[in-house]
Amino acid sequence: MELQQMRYVIAVAETNSFTRAAERCLVVQSALSHQIARLERELGARLFERTSRRVRLTAAGAAFLPAARQCLDAAERAAAEVAAAVGEVRGRLSVGLIPTVAAVDVPGALGEFRRTYPHVRVALRVGASDDLVEQVREGAADVAFLGLPTTVRPEGVHVRELARDRLVAVVAPDHPLAGERAVDLRRLSAEVFVDLPAGTAGRVQSDQAFAAAGLTRDVAFEVTTAEFIDRLVGQGLGIAMLPSAYVPRLAGVTTVEVTDAPARVEYAVWSRATPTPAAAAFLDVLGIRTVKAP
Repeated sequence: MELQQMRYVIAVAETNSFTRAAERCLVVQSALSHQIARLERELGARLFERTSRRVRLTAAGAAFLPAARQCLDAAERAAAEVAAAVGEVRGRLSVGLIPTVAAVDVPGALGEFRRTYPHVRVALRVGASDDLVEQVREGAADVAFLGLPTTVRPEGVHVRELARDRLVAVVAPDHPLAGERAVDLRRLSAEVFVDLPAGTAGRVQSDQAFAAAGLTRDVAFEVTTAEFIDRLVGQGLGIAMLPSAYVPRLAGVTTVEVTDAPARVEYAVWSRATPTPAAAAFLDVLGIRTVKAP
């Protein structure tokens, strides 16, 4: 069994096509097909069901795929550790972040990292805080930047608190609240809201604040990313509550202080396992020192 065969299997599984997999792997399709067929003979099981219309994993292929990915990750980790031992950082770095992260200039940090370590490939994942914590725990992401209510702290990962911030109201420029210096949650509860989906960390902090005040509100629009909230607010479809450090990036909306606003905490998290050389180097760029496990 060869690492290249595993790469071919993963490419076919991700593209659902032998042709596209061959293009991705920069080989002719016949060579890729031959190597997968050879691997199937060695394993004694077919990894893919092939028809004229589609390609999909068999049960054996689905069982093989996670282990194949782990083998490739281990091989890349081994090569990265050797390079680090002779003073060169290589390999991959996977960084996760929420769209509203404000405590760290992530593009700036990645720019500094890239200038210092040009041989590291970087993958950037944007998602919800809960999902990103899970990705770090599972090893799918090396470092992630989160925003959580003050009542929640990430578990199962190393944690560094970066900043605390309060939410502000975001309204259209012609909204009646736009001329107010400050409002409270009771006044806001009479408005229609645009917010993140129920149950997400970005939504929970507001839901908890209104519930603690004995108030209900109408969330008429749910969006999966905060980057789209200001566009709906700007159209007058509702108001929103977003972190004060994030809203300067928005255009076409007005912000209003909320006297009893909920707060959130931004964190950097990384795996409890020994970080890869690339992850350790990135954390060092952020001023976060790591200690290798014994």
